[in-house]
Amino acid sequence: MNLPNKLTVVRLIIIPFFLLLMVLPLSWGSVTFWGATIPLAQLIAAILFIAATITDNLDGRIARKNRLVTNFGKFTDPLADKLLVMTAFIVLTGNHVVPAWVTSIIIWRELAVTGLRLLLVEQDGIVLAAKMPGKIKTTTQFIAIIFLLLNNVIFAIWNIPFGQIMLYICLFFTIYSGVDYFIQGRDVFSDGFK
Repeated sequence: MNLPNKLTVVRLIIIPFFLLLMVLPLSWGSVTFWGATIPLAQLIAAILFIAATITDNLDGRIARKNRLVTNFGKFTDPLADKLLVMTAFIVLTGNHVVPAWVTSIIIWRELAVTGLRLLLVEQDGIVLAAKMPGKIKTTTQFIAIIFLLLNNVIFAIWNIPFGQIMLYICLFFTIYSGVDYFIQGRDVFSDGFK
């Protein structure tokens, strides 16, 4: 269990605490700063989410730099990312912050691309690497979730719905990168059309 794998496990452990803070009726009051009023439990959940995104960035860098890439890491790192993002979007949908149709598209894409990757590895031994649109998708998802959790902190001063703007930017890159992956991996389906 090397350091990158430990960071990934920490990310997995954070997810249920994030979820509980967002769904339990905790009456801890709220805080107001930089134009936004945020329930304290939601603020703590946002801090946990930010910590999880930092571990996501760190574990990959450390693993590649120090040649600590393992099968455990290859499996759990993307799994932890998807669980974190899908949990956040489902909770935000339940709190009427994100439309259900947006969350449905995001979850559908994540599951479809994961299935495609599994097919490619099983059939041809091909590992479909993340390209720039997929990396932009992940970054914009993290930014959107953070600002939605923080009620558009800073931007709320000027009444700019920054979290919502980032949500639709991430939705665009979610769809675009998903289509791109399926174009790259289209040969995996060729046996069904013979």
